[in-house]
Amino acid sequence: MQPFSYVRPDTIDEALRLGSQPGARYIGGGTNLIDLVKAGVEAPQRLVDVSRLPLAQVEALPDGGLRIGAMLTNTDAANQRLVRERYPLLAQALLSGASGQLRNMATVGGNLLQRTRCHYFYDTGFPACNKRKPGSGCGARDGINRMHAILGASEHCIAVHPSDMCVALAALEAVIVVRAPGGERRIRIADFHRLPEDKPEIDTTLAPGELVVALELPSSPYAAHAHYLKVRDRASFAFALVSVAAALEFSGHTVRSARLALGGVAHKPWRVPAAEQALTGRPLSAHSAAEAARLLLDGARSYEHNAFKVGLAQRAVVRALQVAARPQGA
Repeated sequence: MQPFSYVRPDTIDEALRLGSQPGARYIGGGTNLIDLVKAGVEAPQRLVDVSRLPLAQVEALPDGGLRIGAMLTNTDAANQRLVRERYPLLAQALLSGASGQLRNMATVGGNLLQRTRCHYFYDTGFPACNKRKPGSGCGARDGINRMHAILGASEHCIAVHPSDMCVALAALEAVIVVRAPGGERRIRIADFHRLPEDKPEIDTTLAPGELVVALELPSSPYAAHAHYLKVRDRASFAFALVSVAAALEFSGHTVRSARLALGGVAHKPWRVPAAEQALTGRPLSAHSAAEAARLLLDGARSYEHNAFKVGLAQRAVVRALQVAARPQGA
């Protein structure tokens, strides 16, 4: 492991100054970054510890939305009253992630910034990984690719984004608030994570030195009808083969609006507006749910070991919509 320095700033401005210097990386709970450092995948020259900055507040917004500080732990976010009451989809997704011990350490901001999961990326014994070493190739394309992408991949990378939280945030249309020495900006969750294209080493649209300080959720009509479904190899501490965030708003028996996002299938949470539109203006039925699933998976491309994901994802979408249609707690 390469030596590095460690600093713990007292203010956000000091953190931004230190984090903007070459070779610096911010660290919160460290549940992803430290693993990467120990494995030799990441080699920061300086770790800037932002875990004790005053960024863990949860605030109700005037428009009925919610602002969640980036340093709030996943456990505290999932158990926060306003999150449970107004955004049960987010609470469910957070509680589906990792283990209780990791959720107690991992932060909301760090969850957003998890690196895509791929054993060819995490194991430096495999020389071919464009994410770790641009231009070296993608070992997963012709290797063991059971966990890998079926949507949005490129010839350069077929890894998938691992976060459960981000799938729910995509369905809820969250906004990420980031700070830099020059000021603050807001990034839609749909624009925060990148598809690999020809630069898979770049996971997000963050500029160097920018710090995630909060995420904001707009007022949501989906509290009564939402479900997060995670399909995985084991019920404890496993990444999703496929996950679905489904949220419905009803007017009587008619779907007034819908939100759908897939996880475990692409470099970022996957949404297709046409799939949501297929559900609106009519009662939810097996036919409309299957049509939404078909549209959401349109263009899917599988590899040698993950063809099962296409059918699995379609069935998971239908199941998640059926459960979401029931009132919360039913």
